[in-house]
Amino acid sequence: MENKLGAVVTTACVLLALSIGPSMGPAAAATKTATQADSRFKTIYTKEWKWRVSEKLARADDERGVSPDIARVDAPAQQARLVYWQGILKELDAIRPAELSPGERINFAVYRAQIAALLDAQRFREYEQPVNADSAFWTDVTYGARRPFKRAEDYRNYVRQLENLPGYFDQELANMRAGLARGFTPPKVTLAGRESMIVSIAQARTPQDTIFYTPFKDMPASIPEAERDALRAQAAEAIRGKVQPAYAKVLDFFVGEYVPKARTTLAAESMPGGKAYYQSKIVEYTTTNLTAEQIHAIGLAEMAKIRAEMQETMKKAGFEGDLPSFLQFLRTDPRFYARTPEELLMRAAWVAKKFDAKADQYFGYLPRRRFAILPVPDDQAPYYTAGRGGPGAYWVNTYNLPARALYSLPALTLHESAPGHAFQMPVAQEQKGVPPFRRAYISAFGEGWALYSERLGTEMGIYETPYEVFGMLSYQAWRASRLVVDTGIHAKGWTREQGQAYLMENTALSKHEVETEVDRYISWPGQALSYYLGQMAIQEARARAEKALGAKFDIRNFHDTVLQLGSVPLPVLQQRIDAFIAEGGKSPYPKER
Repeated sequence: MENKLGAVVTTACVLLALSIGPSMGPAAAATKTATQADSRFKTIYTKEWKWRVSEKLARADDERGVSPDIARVDAPAQQARLVYWQGILKELDAIRPAELSPGERINFAVYRAQIAALLDAQRFREYEQPVNADSAFWTDVTYGARRPFKRAEDYRNYVRQLENLPGYFDQELANMRAGLARGFTPPKVTLAGRESMIVSIAQARTPQDTIFYTPFKDMPASIPEAERDALRAQAAEAIRGKVQPAYAKVLDFFVGEYVPKARTTLAAESMPGGKAYYQSKIVEYTTTNLTAEQIHAIGLAEMAKIRAEMQETMKKAGFEGDLPSFLQFLRTDPRFYARTPEELLMRAAWVAKKFDAKADQYFGYLPRRRFAILPVPDDQAPYYTAGRGGPGAYWVNTYNLPARALYSLPALTLHESAPGHAFQMPVAQEQKGVPPFRRAYISAFGEGWALYSERLGTEMGIYETPYEVFGMLSYQAWRASRLVVDTGIHAKGWTREQGQAYLMENTALSKHEVETEVDRYISWPGQALSYYLGQMAIQEARARAEKALGAKFDIRNFHDTVLQLGSVPLPVLQQRIDAFIAEGGKSPYPKER
């Protein structure tokens, strides 16, 4: 697809190529030099990763089970990380990427971008805002309670982790106070009602009524009964004596001090650091140097194209009114909404199985990891997105069923399950010989792929009615709208109401979804930009490969090549597709696969 983004990303590729060298090293390059450069680079990232593991910022490859420890987040620890990553970046910049072997050039581009993003987060002291409209430190710590434990040691470590929670929470509260003092908070309007989960734990009648007790309700029979009883008693005491008081302390601060004093402005550019801060988030989430003005213009242009597709789809559905009337029809006709949570979950499962029937026609490599389809937990659902996926799970939000349109469910399922996140991430994890830092998630690539998966559903025959096609287009418009709304709010002075109105006028999202989405963009600057820009880069790369290879182009080989990368900056993706074309479009996997 030839477009403005393609030109900009191509420029970015040229700039990146100057730093990382050509994807295929020249035959005249000295093997000894490449080996020396590779060795120096490997020494740097191996050292840094071990340090990251020691800081509890990452898990070692051989680490299993539950850790009793929680990473320090206090100001001295954060300052030490700033200094450490500054040193790492200095070491990296002493390496000439052109002297690296082809594979290590890709690793270098990924790793340097990763370190630069981590360093920027420390420079702007983002740790002083450990809460946004989507999540917070008090929700993040509950994820460990949502997975089963296998060994008695896991349960013992988990109890110790619960006992360590008050100290961790105190550090986060100190960070929040520091952010509050300098105006570095989410906008007050996006925090309304976000204390509901704190309340559910702090004011639970018994420890057994909290999410933290969940792993102890169904313990493995391999643990002796007496030990199970003892562990349950220890967990109940830790929750009652440590966890619930810690949440009560957070509740008092959040409701009594933080929300009342949170900033009333919306724009990231109004925060400490101003335009530089927002630009750093653009670089992090899009892996390009696009400006807010350029992104806004791209969004408006793409929205015009999608609206034209919407009009054609309305005709196919036999609807004779205008777009606002059609959107109102979709939002209110009961035929488009599930009557029970079970119906919504079953419809999601049906779409996922339709993909399974077509998978081998579009992918040569299929991941071993399967996924479950699960409802979003009740304590998170009111402010959660429509769905979310990853290795092993596709979470479907069954809260407020009149807000969960069935015509959008096929696109949502392709995005979050397969071939989206629950497919893409396991493929990356199953790659052998990849440095551990390559397991990190890069939003522009990962979300771009998931959005590309929604469009791919058209080719695969997943959408069976014009309404489902329109649901896909509505989701495309939703992500293109983000380019307009995110930059509008954070760089052009838009109000919350303007952002909501733009989504209501250009997508079929329900009012509830629009409100939660806009609050998410307001409190999480830049993240929303990654989706559509990432999809555009993948589509451009595919169009370029199809044109260059002609009859040799195999969609399975293209998809395998993209997914084998794992998660990389968009210029690295473009460079890899250059190599794919030069190699004649062959599969990246051995023939025996």
